[in-house]
Amino acid sequence: MITLIVVGLISGIITAISPCVLPVLPAILTSAAQDGAHSRRRPLVVVAGLVLSFAFFTLLGGILLSSLGLPDDLLRWVGIVVLAIVGLGLLIPQVGELLQRPFERVRPLRMDREGNGFVMGLALGLVFVPCAGPILASITVLAATNGVSWGLVALTLAFSVGIAIPLLGFGLAGQAMFSRIKAVRERLQLIRSISGAVLIATALVIATNVAEPLQRAVPGWLASAQSSIEDNDAVRGELDTLAGREDDAQAGSASDDEQFTFDECADEPATLHNCGPARDLPGIDAWLNTDDGQALDLESLEGQVVLLDFWTYSCINCQRTFPYLTAWDERYRDEGLTIIGVHTPEFAFEKVVDNVADATDRYGIDYPVAIDNEYRTWREWDQRFWPAHYLIDQEGIVRQVHYGEGAYAETEELIQELLDTAPQQVVDMDTGGHTAGRTQETYLGYARLQYADNRGQVVEDKPVYFGHDAFPEPGHFAYVGEWTVTDEYALAGEGAMLMLNFYAADAHLVMAGHGEVRVTLLGDDSYERTVEVDGTADLYDLWEGDPAQDVMILEFTAGVEAYAFTFG
Repeated sequence: MITLIVVGLISGIITAISPCVLPVLPAILTSAAQDGAHSRRRPLVVVAGLVLSFAFFTLLGGILLSSLGLPDDLLRWVGIVVLAIVGLGLLIPQVGELLQRPFERVRPLRMDREGNGFVMGLALGLVFVPCAGPILASITVLAATNGVSWGLVALTLAFSVGIAIPLLGFGLAGQAMFSRIKAVRERLQLIRSISGAVLIATALVIATNVAEPLQRAVPGWLASAQSSIEDNDAVRGELDTLAGREDDAQAGSASDDEQFTFDECADEPATLHNCGPARDLPGIDAWLNTDDGQALDLESLEGQVVLLDFWTYSCINCQRTFPYLTAWDERYRDEGLTIIGVHTPEFAFEKVVDNVADATDRYGIDYPVAIDNEYRTWREWDQRFWPAHYLIDQEGIVRQVHYGEGAYAETEELIQELLDTAPQQVVDMDTGGHTAGRTQETYLGYARLQYADNRGQVVEDKPVYFGHDAFPEPGHFAYVGEWTVTDEYALAGEGAMLMLNFYAADAHLVMAGHGEVRVTLLGDDSYERTVEVDGTADLYDLWEGDPAQDVMILEFTAGVEAYAFTFG
């Protein structure tokens, strides 16, 4: 258990400096400015309130709501409303005085200074939605299915303390910064009003989900570190013990020399394995994107290639996978691929089916979605991650397992390989409808930068002006003009261009941000396309036609984020 507590603490620290903290970060940073130098304890009070309510309601919120017959998203909306009310009290002094009056005779609950700071923290804890690795996934699922045990309480407290450490650092940093600004000391009421406006804006941002594109755009620098810390044999064993599972529950020991466990398959996502028979989809509450909500089962889908994707809609890591999943659905559905999204909630408010339906519309998800609110399908598959997917062949055998983001090129190649083995497929030089020998998927971030001819000029996370006076070699590209290359994407600056030497029947680019991309072909003077990039990361079409070898020139306006080329 000691190992699990230490890992929970580290996981909490990583979670609190991930993109998921962005919606509550402004409120934490400005919390110390609301009373000037009068309350040096205010950051501690705010963070204490946040951590206390987060820990308590993560463990018991779902149980309380279901036992009282209350809506699953009630706590989230309570948090949003309380944030708005506290913000209104700070913004308008007369309102603040009215809010304080009921508490004036009850000193522990006084709503001035530390009092409203603690209430603000409690509200932030209700709306704080951290990114989930195996530790937080285990906490939320075990609390909802196995009940609360002392071991689970200890793990939750360790995770919550880990969250508190960076958040307290942010709050103290804000306090130190504001205490040195003369205008803050001299215009306290103005600063309180600004802080109130920040809280109201925070409530609106969380209620409308408008921060999601920004959260997705911020690279998850620590995702690999979190995965290595949380997903190893020692931690898996501890979590299995906490859950009351046998050590070999995660797909068990191989039944023969040819069959692998799910974890063994996940270690090699680029290869088709025998990972054992696909399991069932028990306990599904509802279906989205099927005819009249009709239920699907894997047995009836034999003869199809099935990609089973576990997700939850507030998970930023899951949101980053949607452009790839929707693109695969569009490309391969008619060729025999069925994608099923299993939506298993991380938090109580994600159990509301209408919320999930809104999310599927927001992200352009048209494939079937199974609502797994009771976690029965999650447990059937011994799940630990959001996101995670299982690729199942036409005979109902799991052939690939992947946890987390990434492995997109590998997964698509395996989908094509399985579709090519389908009896109804006609195999020709355009195998499975896609060009044989086409250019490989090509990433533009430095974490997986293999095919940039001038990658030697890349300086990580800093703007660089690239010069390149020759066309790239086949299958490669070159940066031209100003680019800021991050681990996941390249951000276009002044005069940004890409030159791409490709062979395919169609070419696409995953992009985000706002701006335009002008696309031309060296071998076809008449071809020109302007692509409008607007917001959320998505797959944009650059060119379609007969299989051809050509050099594509892409001219970007500043502000466009380019992630990866894909080809068909």
